[in-house]
Amino acid sequence: MGNVGGKGLSLARRLYASRALGLVLGLLCVSAAMYPLNPAPWVWGVMLFNGLLWPHLAYQWSRRAARPYHAEHRNLLVDAFMGGFWVAAMQFNPLPSATTISMMAMNNVAIGGLRFLLAGTAAQILGIGVGWLIFTPLFIPETSQLQLYACLPLMCFYPLALGLICFRQAHTLGLQKRELLALSRTDSLTGLLNHGAWKDQLEVEFQRCQRQPQGGAIALIDIDHFKSINDTYGHVAGDIVLRQLSKILRQNLRATDVAGRYGGDEFCVILPNLPLGSAAAVMEALRERFATLGYEQSPALTVSLSIGLAAFNPSHTDATRWLNDADQALYEAKTSGRNRVICCGDGRPEHELLDSV
Repeated sequence: MGNVGGKGLSLARRLYASRALGLVLGLLCVSAAMYPLNPAPWVWGVMLFNGLLWPHLAYQWSRRAARPYHAEHRNLLVDAFMGGFWVAAMQFNPLPSATTISMMAMNNVAIGGLRFLLAGTAAQILGIGVGWLIFTPLFIPETSQLQLYACLPLMCFYPLALGLICFRQAHTLGLQKRELLALSRTDSLTGLLNHGAWKDQLEVEFQRCQRQPQGGAIALIDIDHFKSINDTYGHVAGDIVLRQLSKILRQNLRATDVAGRYGGDEFCVILPNLPLGSAAAVMEALRERFATLGYEQSPALTVSLSIGLAAFNPSHTDATRWLNDADQALYEAKTSGRNRVICCGDGRPEHELLDSV
């Protein structure tokens, strides 16, 4: 119900300005067509009410309604009815009548598509019928030059205003769509890519490595004894540790590197165009920096990382095998004492790997 109400209020606000502009311009058009017919004073009163007061009354009506969306659709049908009424009152003067009907139809299509166009057309026909009963019009086949000029502002400015409203709505919807897409690919706690989005990027990187000789590496990062951190210091402290790691990753990686949260306390990084030894040095620097962090909420808390690295292997048939290599290296890092960087197939800590290159 809240979403419907918000949608209705948004629609009412969008239509308020366009209705006010359209009916003021429409008043000029209708007045020029009605003046030669010497209408009764009450007709002038209805014209002034419809052109000057109705837009504000309609907006307040929608704004205060229990269901603003439905109230605004009702207001649009009133607009259409009055448009048909003035067509009959103008004795079907060709240009003012065609301008009134077409502007109403354009408005109804823009708001509700074909279905609402049909509903608006029915309301216009009803308005014409009521006007016919009141005025018993005779068809006026000619439009004077004054009436022609009186129609031009409505024909020129109202479509421009309606187009601007539609553009703003489309632009807003586009921004919301992009924001939703970003949210669907982002881990809410850390702000990094989520599991699925990172694996999509891994597939892209795997395909690139197959085409180009530069290669690359991937790293899986595990926070040592994370369950014990949650059990001892609480889940709030655990969340702080996760956010700290994501912050360290953003600060220490290149713009071309891709970091994500693989799940739970496990993170993942794609390091394009980086040899295994250089990637190991980057991960070791990250491990050392993270180990020196302090936590104001839990001064006794110290946290270490176990990291598994794997270089791109041209013999791999898919990205999953590359990921399995990194996972195996991470397993070796955890089973050999934790708090270290291990490269796939090497089984040695990072500093020994660097000494051998």
